[in-house]
Amino acid sequence: MPRVGLFITCVNDALFPETPKAVVAVLERLGYEVDFPAAQTCCGQMHANSGYKDDAARLARSFERVFEPYDAVVTPSGSCAAMTRDQYPHLTGSTIGRRVYELSEFLIDVARVEDVGARFPHTVTYHPTCHGTRALGLGDKPLRLLRAVRDIDLVDLPAADQCCGFGGTFALKNSEVSSAMLADKCRHAADTGAEYLAAADNSCLTHIGGGISRSGGPRPIHYAEILASAA
Repeated sequence: MPRVGLFITCVNDALFPETPKAVVAVLERLGYEVDFPAAQTCCGQMHANSGYKDDAARLARSFERVFEPYDAVVTPSGSCAAMTRDQYPHLTGSTIGRRVYELSEFLIDVARVEDVGARFPHTVTYHPTCHGTRALGLGDKPLRLLRAVRDIDLVDLPAADQCCGFGGTFALKNSEVSSAMLADKCRHAADTGAEYLAAADNSCLTHIGGGISRSGGPRPIHYAEILASAA
């Protein structure tokens, strides 16, 4: 089995520690040993997207040093995985992004499994995040994993391919447009009647969750936490 390193990301470390714990639970259930290198820091995405290329490059080099020993790096974030794969080659010439996998990529492409032994007796709808869809090309991989969960009732999200309006600094610099996009996403989520709204990025779920807290709708949850639910 490959030596696996867990990259938890800044957002998860600060606000959503249950998500990386869920990733570990799923991988260990499948027989993998997962290391957590404590020296990991930010991947540098925020810096790169804001034009601070030198700062982003320093963080990229730090990431490379920390995760170089691992055959595979697994992260519960399509956004951060895309950063290592798409921007690191331009920042530092690094190709480590080839070994960085968003969770569903690792499970389906490396572990070759779809049924991870989960049970989640709730109604769930799924929001495909922009980085996961457009930058990584995840396609239906997260949905294939969710469909294999026992007792789940998975319902379609209307206009699922539309952005939630977060986009990192986009939500700050273009707040009115972002708010309008968020309102559409929250309305569509509420229309499903689902108990939970799942996604592959907690950053997007934070944005959507803020809207849902005001307008009502399903509870945001990272899909890794659904997969970690024991059968």
